[in-house]
This record gives sequence, structure tokens and C-alpha cells, in this order.
Amino acid sequence: MNRRTILRALAFGFIQCGISRGVLAQQLIHTSYNLPDIHDDYIKDYLHKMINFDKPHQDDMYIPDQTYNIFTSIVMRLRRLQQFVGHGNFQMLSFDDGLRFASTYHQVEPFTKAETRLMEMIFYSQAEQYGFFSKKPLTELTARIKKEDVERAPHSNIILYKGIPMETFNRLKKQIGDQLILTSGVRGIMKQFLLFLNKAYNNNGNLSLASRSLAPPGYSYHGIGDFDIGQTGLGAANFSRIFARTEVFKRLNAFGYITFRYPDKNMLGVRFEPWHIRVTA
Repeated sequence: MNRRTILRALAFGFIQCGISRGVLAQQLIHTSYNLPDIHDDYIKDYLHKMINFDKPHQDDMYIPDQTYNIFTSIVMRLRRLQQFVGHGNFQMLSFDDGLRFASTYHQVEPFTKAETRLMEMIFYSQAEQYGFFSKKPLTELTARIKKEDVERAPHSNIILYKGIPMETFNRLKKQIGDQLILTSGVRGIMKQFLLFLNKAYNNNGNLSLASRSLAPPGYSYHGIGDFDIGQTGLGAANFSRIFARTEVFKRLNAFGYITFRYPDKNMLGVRFEPWHIRVTA
């Protein structure tokens, strides 16, 4: 397959060079990118993609051939890292701590220079290039989640930020009752890398397809306060349009103080997510 490149900077030689993280951030995060003209044909095509978010489309962006082996090795190493540190710890793992764990324990083995360069480039590049138009709440690859800022939700192993996120969930739980469950809370940089890249890996390196249902690393509001909810007994369907037909969602939608991060027919390049509670601005 002739993969479309996601970045001019993703040439294999550039990945192997010794450019520093700071310089890389300046070069990539400030790169100008022209958003597409919004017109009737564009909207029609866009909504078709959102309805068929889990299928490839003609103008999707892929990891290029010359970096695909590096991309694959990153995904495999992230999987091993999550298995080694445990899913709960992995949720909060920072990029630098992830590199440190990998270099310390032979069960994971160190990330190579080429792997870390590719991860840095993906993080600091503009996700608009593959169709994701939401804002980026975490602009630094070294962002950390402080343990003193988070806590476990009541009767759950899921972690939320203290303050407004936890207060919001507790209020919803009190008003709706035991039918409402917390399905996802705080996510660090490494967890978002794994979710996003693993989705792309399972779809032939298609980053556009991955971004229609998972925020690229740095772009997830789970990193600063948002959380996902569901209805008991629904299982994986809590992360589908089926949830919008549940009693829990209907009651949530009736609350004037609740907003959803990715409403139906949003123009952010993200499918409808009726389970994703918007906590932060």
C-alpha cells in the first residue's frame, strides 16, 4: 500500500537525527496548517465519515512505509509496558516515567532513539493534518498527573481529578443512582499514546481513522478532568450510539448543567460520544 505521509518531518532520516525535544516542539507545534473550507460538499463528506468512523476513507492519513516498522515496535513496547506496570498505574504514567520503566526492566526493554523521535513528532504535530480539529489541552510531552490531584471514585477503581470532576460525578451518581457507572477517568500521556496508536495499528496505520474515535496524545481532555460514564449491564455498548438510547443518557441530557465534549454532528472530527462528560472548558 502506498501510504500517505502524515508529516513532512516524518522522513526516516529526520527521525534518526539528533534534534532535541525542545527544538522539535518549536518546529512542529507551531507549523501552520490551513483548515479546509467549510461548504456543503465538505459537510456532506464529513458527516459521512463520522457515521462511518470505523471505516477507511480515500483521503485518510497513514503512517508512511519508511516508519511503519518503528511505529509497530512502539505499539508492541507500549503493550508490554502496560502489562508490566499494571493497567491502573499505566493510566497515570508520564512519558518520561514510561521511558524510565522501559529502560530499567528487561520485560519491556528500552525505547530506541528512533521510537522516541517518532513519538515526539506525533505528539508535537498538528492533529488537524489527519482530520482532528479539537483543541490540545496538554501541549507538553512531559506533562505529569500529580498523585495529590487525583483520587479513586467511590466504589470504583477508576481515578478522577479532585474538585469539579469528582464533585460532578458524585452529583450525577446521587441524582441518577446505581444505574450510572464510571467507565473511564484520568489518562496520562502514555495511556493516550497506546490507545491512539493501537487503534491505528489495528487499522493498517490509519491515523485519521483512529482520530475519529480516539484523541491523539495531548488532545485528550481525560488528561485534565473529563470522564466517561455508562449504564450498568450495557458493557462495551456504553461506547456506542446505543448508550444514547438508555435511560441514564436521557436523564443526563435533561440536566441543564451537563454538557458533552463531542455532541452529535460536531465539527471536531470526532464521532458522537454521548458518554463523554465535558468537565473542563
